[in-house]
Amino acid sequence: AQADKHTNAGMLRERFNYYCEKVVKGFYKNHFLRFDRQIVLVDCLQPLNSGPQAFNDMRLALTQLMQSFHYGQRTLFRRLFSPVIDKLLFAATKADHVTIDQHANMVSLLQQLIQDAWQNAAFEGISMDCLGLASVQATTSGIIDVNGEKIPALRGNRLSDGAPLTVYPGEVPARLPGQAFWDKQGFQFEAFRPQVMDVDKPLPHIRLDAALEFLIGDKLR
Repeated sequence: AQADKHTNAGMLRERFNYYCEKVVKGFYKNHFLRFDRQIVLVDCLQPLNSGPQAFNDMRLALTQLMQSFHYGQRTLFRRLFSPVIDKLLFAATKADHVTIDQHANMVSLLQQLIQDAWQNAAFEGISMDCLGLASVQATTSGIIDVNGEKIPALRGNRLSDGAPLTVYPGEVPARLPGQAFWDKQGFQFEAFRPQVMDVDKPLPHIRLDAALEFLIGDKLR
């Protein structure tokens, strides 16, 4: 049985329902339903840092998000009555927070996370892509020596205190991590501050140009 509306639980339920009805639905109707291009930004690194519960929460959130959008070709009927997305880009963010040799793993992991939505969108015949992205590149490439072996690393300034770091954050799993992965968890992805740049220079990025080309390149030609 539901709690009485005069209880704390009942009051919270009423406020949540009001938020969904008046805020969320209005936002969808006024904005999202008009879009025909979509980019879904996914931070895979923070949930990997936080453990299996956080990672599974992200998987659930992605699944529910994908159910909110109608994908498919914009036929005349659908254009009039049901606007849809016809280009869809999934982007694994913070590509600058892992070494370049792990970018392929980031993309592979993201593809595993959104597999069901990917298959559904492919069935609808829309154009899709998946890539690793950093809208502002906060690190540069480096090399560190581990037991006499040279391995790729990142150079940057730690977000919390600005301290300079040269680190190898670890390997990104290419597939959905199982219990064995969480048991060893031999990595720690640091958060970095953006680099100090001259005011007349463009901000460095990773594949932001590729994302824009995929999403709106055809509209600018």
